[in-house]
Amino acid sequence: MLSERSSRVTDAVKLQRRAGRNATGRFLAEGPNLIEAAARHGLIETVFATETAEHRYRPMLGDLEVWMVSERAMKALSETVTPAGLVAVCRLPDATLDAVLAADPALIAVAADLSDPGNAGTLIRLAEAMGAAAVVLAGDSVDPYNAKCVRSSAGSIFSIPVVTEDDPVTVINRLRRAGLHVLATTLNGDLSLDDAEEMLARRTAWVFGSEARGLSEDLAMLSDRRVRIPMSGGVDSLNVAVAAAICLYQSARAQRRG
Repeated sequence: MLSERSSRVTDAVKLQRRAGRNATGRFLAEGPNLIEAAARHGLIETVFATETAEHRYRPMLGDLEVWMVSERAMKALSETVTPAGLVAVCRLPDATLDAVLAADPALIAVAADLSDPGNAGTLIRLAEAMGAAAVVLAGDSVDPYNAKCVRSSAGSIFSIPVVTEDDPVTVINRLRRAGLHVLATTLNGDLSLDDAEEMLARRTAWVFGSEARGLSEDLAMLSDRRVRIPMSGGVDSLNVAVAAAICLYQSARAQRRG
């Protein structure tokens, strides 16, 4: 049984930080649901388990390599308040914008400078639910393999390509060159989402801004159209994940209708 001082455990703990993930091309998935999802996609290298968790989840673990660890070691590996007793070291999926665009996607979600991992994970989850081909996190966005982001995606991060790109301007230009209609979500958009159904039937990339500042004027100017979500009462803005859910659903609905 491995202790918290074991080199295997200490090396895995380093994956809790972005630098460790980038250096090794590995990340952590915690809990039975995420580990099962990662296993379906062949991404797991090894699993750390407490004795209790190994016994409980033995059928799910199957032929995966499992290292038994002490409760103290699991506490070091876990990033949750109440650890489930299972943490897996996974390989980072190989997702690139080139590969996404080569598949002629009909719908893509792009977030620029999205800093909250919970919102990023929710965006990934709902993008999969709405049939989007990929999520692009651009600019100063959170690492999608941050533990909270992975948890918030509820396993969708293993099912849909999630691409990270440094320059959102380059991303938007490449999307347009690939034939996607780029729509920016802004509070002062010249087009109401209510009036956009015909446009939404086209191949579309939605661009969402940061939680604090929204989408920058420079990025909005690069889009094909600025779209606003009509709101009532005194509400003048929405959480980015809520706005994305509304916009992606409307696109998916319009594309189904053709």
